[in-house]
Amino acid sequence: AGAPVPGDRDRDGDREGEGLTMRANSSATQRGEMCDGCRSLPASHPGFVSIDNETGIRFLSHQHPRQSQLFSVVRQACVRSLSCEVCPGREGPIFFGDEQHGFVFSHTFFIKDSLARGFQRWYSIVMVAMDRIYLINSWPFLLRHLRLTIQSLQSTALKVFDNEQGVCPQRAVRMNSVFSPAVFPHQRSGNAARSLTSLTQHPNLWASLHSSFSWLLKACGSRLTEKLLEGAPTEDTLVLIERQTEQEEEMSCWEGAEGGSAKSQRHQSESELGHDFLCDDAKLDELPGPKFRSLRHLRQVLGAAEFRQLVWHVLMGNQVIWRGADPGLIQSAFTVLKSLLPVGCVRSVPYSAQYEEAYKCNFLGLSPDVPIPTHVSSSEFSVLVDISSERSCQISAVGEDDISSLYQFTISSANTQPTDRGPTLLNKLEVALSNENLSVDVVSHCLLCLKEEWMNKVKVLFKFSKVDGRGREDTQKVLALLGATGPGEDDNVRLLKFWMTGLSKTYKSHLMTAVRGGERSPSQ
Repeated sequence: AGAPVPGDRDRDGDREGEGLTMRANSSATQRGEMCDGCRSLPASHPGFVSIDNETGIRFLSHQHPRQSQLFSVVRQACVRSLSCEVCPGREGPIFFGDEQHGFVFSHTFFIKDSLARGFQRWYSIVMVAMDRIYLINSWPFLLRHLRLTIQSLQSTALKVFDNEQGVCPQRAVRMNSVFSPAVFPHQRSGNAARSLTSLTQHPNLWASLHSSFSWLLKACGSRLTEKLLEGAPTEDTLVLIERQTEQEEEMSCWEGAEGGSAKSQRHQSESELGHDFLCDDAKLDELPGPKFRSLRHLRQVLGAAEFRQLVWHVLMGNQVIWRGADPGLIQSAFTVLKSLLPVGCVRSVPYSAQYEEAYKCNFLGLSPDVPIPTHVSSSEFSVLVDISSERSCQISAVGEDDISSLYQFTISSANTQPTDRGPTLLNKLEVALSNENLSVDVVSHCLLCLKEEWMNKVKVLFKFSKVDGRGREDTQKVLALLGATGPGEDDNVRLLKFWMTGLSKTYKSHLMTAVRGGERSPSQ
């Protein structure tokens, strides 16, 4: 059992839309005599059933599970959650279980009770599942909503506790009462455990709990979907999964803090901006006004030399700044340019009213009146693209795709290194872009293959230099073996080192674990 998620009244409409309807279960089960503290529903209550009209799934609430095997599993989970399986400080979430008895997500907490020893009683909300991976992946979601549930329960019980203490302070009564070994058992037996309904003074508590947990089970299952992956997941896929997990954990932490709701909303909006920035190319059609539709389109507008200079800075990991009055145009440029990099190398601020440092973002969109700091404009590790209106004209008159007639682009950088030698990836990409016989889709697949090729080289270099700790001479031999030496060698090495920062934590952890586990070959 648990408590309703705060805001249930606002969510009632949403839940009706999800096809959840609640009715009393007509088949009542016979229950034995038990104290109020051990009973959730009255002996005559038939229980509750919620039916999901979309899937036909029924969510049942009873005093005891009907299946004997399920009863044993749930009973063991409840006992362990309130005895041996507790987190430091007793109050908080914990995960335990095994393949035989199932896996348990348990959140222990206390409820104020003026008649209890220590003026509080311990409760736990448990979720039992046989699928360990499902339960672990659902941890941030469950923790976020169950914390709101627990806070609602505790705040309601605290009001009841304060009212009872105001009428009859139990601390003073206990201090003045006569204690002796003879009367102690009678005092203990006379102070039976109170029900959760009594502690919260919530007459419809169990109905509310049932509705809340029915929604929680449905929402928890709906948020996870299975996808068919051909082969091992790419680094981009692993990084996106890690980012999603981190965002859920951050939201969970912020919502638990004071004022966390406002912070969470702000963080969510920022996260959505970042997600939209890393969107698929299909999202380009949703952007208003003129927009860049592909790398080839961007090259045609900027010119071959300026395009190469810009892409060189992108591949080297330098900060790319676009400054102009059209956020949609800037975002479309970023959406096109981000396809050049692994997802883990992209840090973006799509449009800002102030300058952001390079360690925060390597793609930065600015409004026209934002000044560029001197240390940035004089740095060789940044490039600025200024967008100015060519002349005042109606967009509809010239066509949205005719960007060159609407805007003028000025590219400036303090970089003095030549950009016409490498990296090798850029040289091959330009050959594909300049070949008009290749369609945009073919060029996109060509770029994807180039990225995978160089990402594999990054993995080899990371394993060789960072994990194994080889010297400069051996590293140079590996670079030659990878085809990163020769013309444009410096640019190739810079690209490899920059892309190394985009490796997923999962891959790095796997390599380090393998080394610590003694799985290195004898030659290593």
